[in-house]
Amino acid sequence: MKIKVIIHEADEGGLWAEVPAIPGCMTQGEDMKELIENIYDAVNGCLSIDMKDIVLGDKDEVMELAV
Repeated sequence: MKIKVIIHEADEGGLWAEVPAIPGCMTQGEDMKELIENIYDAVNGCLSIDMKDIVLGDKDEVMELAV
């Protein structure tokens, strides 16, 4: 999967990034290396769900999709 990330210079120093395809998904870092690491964590966190909070019916099933 490829996803576009917009990277900004922060006024107070460092960088911050947002992922337009995932509203509210953003992160920051002191340098590009830290920012990239944090982007992976942010996207993973924004897309993950806790299945214990999901109620499934008798005929429902869960499928994982890799894109």
